[in-house]
Amino acid sequence: MCGRMRDSTTGPDEPSVGTGEWSGTTAAEEYPGSGAPASGAVVRDRFETHEVFQRIIAAADVEATTGTRKLFFSGLAAGFSITLTFLLYASLTAATDGDPLVSAVLYPLGFLFIVVGGYQLYTENTLPPVVLVLERLASLPRLFWTWTVVLAGNFVGGGLGAVVLAKTGVFPTGVAVTATAIASEGVATPFPDLVFKGAFAGLIVASVVWLVYAVRDAISRVVLVYVAFLAIPAGNLFHVVVSFTEVVYLAVGGRTALATGLVEFVLPVLLGNTLGGVLLVTVVNYFQTTEQRLDIAREDGVERRLSRREWLLGRRVGRSYVPRERRDD
Repeated sequence: MCGRMRDSTTGPDEPSVGTGEWSGTTAAEEYPGSGAPASGAVVRDRFETHEVFQRIIAAADVEATTGTRKLFFSGLAAGFSITLTFLLYASLTAATDGDPLVSAVLYPLGFLFIVVGGYQLYTENTLPPVVLVLERLASLPRLFWTWTVVLAGNFVGGGLGAVVLAKTGVFPTGVAVTATAIASEGVATPFPDLVFKGAFAGLIVASVVWLVYAVRDAISRVVLVYVAFLAIPAGNLFHVVVSFTEVVYLAVGGRTALATGLVEFVLPVLLGNTLGGVLLVTVVNYFQTTEQRLDIAREDGVERRLSRREWLLGRRVGRSYVPRERRDD
C-alpha cells in the first residue's frame, strides 16, 4: 500500500493486505471522502509513515483552501481557549501553593478544546501547511499568509481573554498575584533561553499533530494531547499564544509595557516554536516518508505541483494532493 486507493475489485469478503485477516470493509470505507487512508495497509489500526503523511496532506489541503474569514475566526476561538489554560494554571498554582504537578493538571484543557474542536492554533499550523509547501502544492506566500491570519486570530482571542481576566473579578486577589508572578517569570527569562524553550514546545505541538493523524480513535487522541501538553508546564517551556496572553495581562495591569513584553518575551518564544515545529519535526517527518509520495503527486501522469516561480512568488494553492473523487467507485 503506497497511499493509493485499493483496487475496486477488492470486496468486503477479501483479506486485508499483509494481515491475513478478513477486512470486512469495502474500498470506499478504506478511503472515504478525500481519499486519505482510513486504516493502515499492513496493520489496520496502525498507519505507516507515508499513510500518516497522506492523512495530514488531506487535512492541510482543506485548510489551505479555507477562506480568510473562517481561518481567522477559527484562530480566534483557539485564542479564547488558550485563555482557559492561563486561567486554570494560575488558579491551581495559587490553590496548591505552587505544587509543580497538581498546579499543571488542567493546563492542557484549552489545547484539548482546540484539537478536538478543530480550531486553528499557530503552532499546529507549522506542520500541515508546511508539508504542502515542501511538496510544492502550496506557495511560500500562501504559507506565510495562513500563518499570519491564524496567529492574528490567536492573539486577538488570547488578548481579549487576558483583558477580561485583568479587568474583572474572575481572579480573586490571591490568584491575580499568582497570575502576575507566572507571567513575570516568562518576561524575566533571557532571550536565548526563551528561544530554546520555545523550540522544545514547538517540537511537542508539531509532534502531537503528527501523532494525532497516526491514531484512529478519539480516546487515544484525547490522552495523547493531554499528556503531551502537560509536558509544557512540567518542563517549564513556553507556548507563544499563552505567552502573548500573559503579556497582555501584565500590560493591562500596568506591570509591563506591551512593546517590551512583545519583543523580550513573545518574539523569542514565537521564533522557538516555529523552529521547533518546522525544522525539528516537519522536515524530519517529511523526509522519513517514502518516495512513493512523489507518485501520488503525479497521479495519472498529471503534474499537480506548482512551478518554481508559482511556489516562490504566487498565492495559488495548486491542485489537490489527494483526489477529490474516488476513481474506483
